[in-house]
Amino acid sequence: MAKVAPRTLSGFMELLPAAQIKMEKMMETLRRSYSVYGFTPLDTPVIESAEVLLAKGGGETEKQIYRFSKGDSDLALRFDLTVPLAKYVAANYSNLSFPFRRYQIGKVYRGERAQRGRFREFYQADIDIIGDGKLDIINEAEIPAIIYRTFSELGLKKFKIKVNNRKLLNGFYRLAGMSEKAADIMRCVDKLDKIGPIEVRRLLMDELHMFSHKADDVMDFMAISGTNAEVLAGLERYRGMDELFDEGLEEIRTVIKYLSDFGVPEENFVVDLSIARGLDYYTGTVYETEMTEHPEIGSICSGGRYDDLAGYYTDKVLPGVGISIGLTRLFYVLNEQGMLSDETVSAPADALVIPMTEELGSAISAATVLRDAGVRTQLYCEKKKFKAKMSYADKLSIPYVVLIGEDEIAEGVVAVKDMLSGRQQKLSPAAAAEFIKKNMDERALAAVIKE
Repeated sequence: MAKVAPRTLSGFMELLPAAQIKMEKMMETLRRSYSVYGFTPLDTPVIESAEVLLAKGGGETEKQIYRFSKGDSDLALRFDLTVPLAKYVAANYSNLSFPFRRYQIGKVYRGERAQRGRFREFYQADIDIIGDGKLDIINEAEIPAIIYRTFSELGLKKFKIKVNNRKLLNGFYRLAGMSEKAADIMRCVDKLDKIGPIEVRRLLMDELHMFSHKADDVMDFMAISGTNAEVLAGLERYRGMDELFDEGLEEIRTVIKYLSDFGVPEENFVVDLSIARGLDYYTGTVYETEMTEHPEIGSICSGGRYDDLAGYYTDKVLPGVGISIGLTRLFYVLNEQGMLSDETVSAPADALVIPMTEELGSAISAATVLRDAGVRTQLYCEKKKFKAKMSYADKLSIPYVVLIGEDEIAEGVVAVKDMLSGRQQKLSPAAAAEFIKKNMDERALAAVIKE
């Protein structure tokens, strides 16, 4: 029988064990950060009825979705975590307590062209706060605090959370007589960081057929910059001209006011009027987060406020606010940039127990003591030479080797070798467990990302 060459499909990422452990630690850090804010974990099916999944689809979504039939069923793979959340909340409305706070880290699928840093199967890490009928603005101020804590615990220090408000933008375009083109203008302006003001102005005139003075009005508005206080002061000149604008201005003032109370340093957030989150889906505060020394990477976390999460599934009005991290792409970029820390323990075990005699009882007992103390432990009983056994530990970067020979059995101790320093000492199994656990707990504090 001919052998099939093993291969992974383009656009799907598989990691070697050491890298996979770092990816898992990133997910653990996210779960811990989200849990601190009282979010509950959620896991929705990867496969849904196409009718349910595509209720609000169309356009690019229809083109990118993985859709297939099984018997008489028309099925599809989820393309994000928001639509399944909408279905979940609508289906379980009577059993949920609102505001409903959930986080989800899961794989999604998009059949777009695979390219560097963009995948067809990838992890998203989402949080959302869903209200029943209403949702207070304070939730929109809390979201940047969660972003700040999450990236700080991952090890990032130099990042900026960009904040804007869609009501502010829609109000401005309405008072300027541009309401009909507002969505298209926002899509153009959203490219400001990528292509610059000259190109954005050209797009407004060439593609949206705006008069030059109207394009200048848009660019003048987008040019309001400086400290957060200076931007807010600059916006005051438009107050009183449009009711929606005034509402957006009050909302962004409230968000900025409470950010410091939530513990976010001012150097980590900025009011940026160019941020629109291209989708009409967002209706209030919007967010984008970028690494300040790697702007070419683009947004590493984005989201915002929306007024109707589940309108395609229920008559209940369910407003919410949420963010999403494209975790697979972020991991890929960080790895490519050499920003994943070497201090992160990437071994599958903290200790490798190597019996040096034919009698295995003492080695098994020692491994059990270590495991009971919470030390990740492998027991190596393969019939190989000592050098091969130590080489195994070295290749896996296992921090400690526990040797048990006839002398150790007679003395009721084990020999613990630190593979990094080469230092070796004899301890009782319980003392060895305590020693290794303490040192591994200290190493576990190392952040995943280095800068």
